[in-house]
Amino acid sequence: MTAYLLAGGGTAGHVNPLVATADELRRRDPEAEIVVLGTAEGLEARLVPERGYELVTIPKLPFPRRPNGAALRFPRAFRRTVAEVAALIADRSIDVVVGFGGYASAPGYLGARRAKVPFVIHEGNAKPGLANWLGARYSPWVGVTFASTTLPHQTLVGMPLRSEVTELADPARRATAAVKGRELFGLDPDRPTLLVTGGSLGARRINATVHARAQALVDTGWNVLHIAGARAEVADPGLPGYVFMNYCDRMELALAAADFAVSRAGGSTVSELAVVGVPSVLVPYPVGNGEQRFNALDLVNAGGAVLVADAEFVPGYVDGTLLPLLADRDRVARMAVASRAAGIPDASARLSDLVQRALPGAR
Repeated sequence: MTAYLLAGGGTAGHVNPLVATADELRRRDPEAEIVVLGTAEGLEARLVPERGYELVTIPKLPFPRRPNGAALRFPRAFRRTVAEVAALIADRSIDVVVGFGGYASAPGYLGARRAKVPFVIHEGNAKPGLANWLGARYSPWVGVTFASTTLPHQTLVGMPLRSEVTELADPARRATAAVKGRELFGLDPDRPTLLVTGGSLGARRINATVHARAQALVDTGWNVLHIAGARAEVADPGLPGYVFMNYCDRMELALAAADFAVSRAGGSTVSELAVVGVPSVLVPYPVGNGEQRFNALDLVNAGGAVLVADAEFVPGYVDGTLLPLLADRDRVARMAVASRAAGIPDASARLSDLVQRALPGAR
């Protein structure tokens, strides 16, 4: 029986591809043992057990960015955590470790090296995180989501996504799901649909700008499906043709029903839009190391998306750029074709192939 340790978590961008890969590995081998290494604070604490996988937690140890007490305590705590992971690998007879970034990945990689088992890396952003950037130097098995990523030993595999989303790469299944989505959300089936989303927590700039031009967007003849997020600072404008939600637990149906999107540019979001074939205006999150802008570039260069900076996504941009784009149905159709062509719907299978090549018996 093969035993896998999948390490990662914190955000949905790390947890969702981890779970999608676990699902594919289990589909291939129902008898496989799959253990997930994460923290008690991240989304994995809820999502991993819900999906039926065992979660082993380690302390959340952010790399210190400045000299202080935490920086002095970090080396000892980190060494202790790596030793615990190495002991876990030995005790559970783990055959291979797979890391997805996040706080658990670096201890996972170093624990694997100490236990002398192979480890595989998946990088979900075009601009690699520190743990994966370092780990890739010591593993020949590195899967990347975006062709523009630069890491040693990399193989383009794409972003592992939930099967509910990858099934929409099939036009017939998408058409069926689109009908369900329009019924579920109360969308007019005779109008195209603009999906607006900034992720589960929302995006202040996107929400404010779209809300300010709500009437103009509806007047173009489009439905607007606005998923504003749990922390939204705007309310339902109450317009016919404008569906406002704080949270959506059927995002696959929202994607299926969408003919265009305005969205952030997280790695999973960009990958989902491409797989389903939804053209978009991408508004990268302006905080952090700028990874979302890099995530968008492959899809933008393919012709499936338009990129606009957060500070520039204002009501004037909607009037001068977005409304004319939505009115140009031929351009929207061309962008949809380009978006779909850039998608990688079999990313879970590609990454699982890489993982199985890393198994000791495969070498």
